[in-house]
Amino acid sequence: MVRIALFGATGTIGSRVLREALERGHQVTAVVRDPAKLTERHPGLKVTTGDVLDPASVAAAAEGQDVVVSAVGGGDGPGHVATIEPAAKSLVAGVRSLGAMAPRLIAVGGAGSLRTPAGTKVWDAEGIPEFLLQIMHAHGDALDYYRTVSDVRWTNLSPAGTIEPGERTGAYRTALEDLVVDEQGVSRISAEDYAVALVDEIETPKHVGERFTVGY
Repeated sequence: MVRIALFGATGTIGSRVLREALERGHQVTAVVRDPAKLTERHPGLKVTTGDVLDPASVAAAAEGQDVVVSAVGGGDGPGHVATIEPAAKSLVAGVRSLGAMAPRLIAVGGAGSLRTPAGTKVWDAEGIPEFLLQIMHAHGDALDYYRTVSDVRWTNLSPAGTIEPGERTGAYRTALEDLVVDEQGVSRISAEDYAVALVDEIETPKHVGERFTVGY
């Protein structure tokens, strides 16, 4: 059983990470701004109020945990873009303040900075809406920041090119800097299988201090 503090538990990805972790028997503290928005009920779930942009709040939520997971990102709309890099810095500062007792930090990242089979970055493709480009580059900036951090055990998990609610198959492939694509050149993952990969990383750490990505 792993003790997990989860930020962003009400979002598309966070809610699936929450469910996956609880179903595997882990103890999850969901850190939310408004507890009324989290309707999930489970013996292994605790809900507390917190702010991912406040390092003191992060530290309070992280204390006594084994892992802090941040599913806070810009996927819910343009208004969330501005929180991505500041959240990364706040998470690191909060976890760092716990010193030798600091838990691991796993953050949901973006696919924009991944390398495509053509050798370009995902965000270089034509026709991407401006607000999605902003999200992609904000995740890229957050990843650049994480890569400067050597005193916190962090992991950044980028999704496939397309991630959306779907089926939990339990199957996925991983890579580091290259977009995972299938035989047709399509890069996709269900939010459910992304959550499987993230909780697998919690249970069996393979990517401490680096970014990795998943896809079918």
